[in-house]
Amino acid sequence: MIMATKVKVLGFWCSPFVFRVVWALKLKGVEFEYIEEDIFNKSTRLLELNPVHKKVPVLVHDDKVIVESLVILEYIDETWPQDPLLPQDPYERAMARFWAKFADEKLMQTAWKSTCTKGEEKEDALKATMEVLEKIEGELKGKSYFGGENKYAYLEIAIGWINYLIPIWEEIASIQFLDPKRFPAITAWKSKFLDNPLIKETLPPREKLLIYLHERVKHREIDATIRELAETKLEN
Repeated sequence: MIMATKVKVLGFWCSPFVFRVVWALKLKGVEFEYIEEDIFNKSTRLLELNPVHKKVPVLVHDDKVIVESLVILEYIDETWPQDPLLPQDPYERAMARFWAKFADEKLMQTAWKSTCTKGEEKEDALKATMEVLEKIEGELKGKSYFGGENKYAYLEIAIGWINYLIPIWEEIASIQFLDPKRFPAITAWKSKFLDNPLIKETLPPREKLLIYLHERVKHREIDATIRELAETKLEN
């Protein structure tokens, strides 16, 4: 392990954004202090360290503060260059960044919306989710990992949340996103990813995560109902 006692990570136990940072540091062999935050009752420390977004993860390295998980990944890769995450080729680096951003902005939003909504809104979100997954399937097709044979490449870490989070969303919503016949490359990658010891030891307990996300869906439904009632009163 690399002695880096001044490295701290502020996180939340089930955040996919936080897990990226944890995986990268563990891969690099960097020692760090993990500080759990309550994102529903944010500490003064978190608000001071990340006054712009007020979110986790936050990386503190020698009193320097870095926020936004994908930015943190690149900082880690450049600060501790052993076992590089990003490819050396400029084009390949650009493509890795593109797909990471694409998955965050498209897949995460539509898949979660498919889980939480009903009716036409749910159908539209599910259709959009499948279209995004098809594009990711095409990018992975013919490869063991997004990084070729590198199971710890930047993109594996950046979008690895797909493999443990989406199956739980499937169970909550009683729908299937990752059909093995439709997405054989993602399915094969998912199995390898979840069998990886470095990943296994950091994932939250499945049942605990399932209960937590069930509650988040309920709260979202309650919020939607309140908004609908408010709109109805305004119309009347």
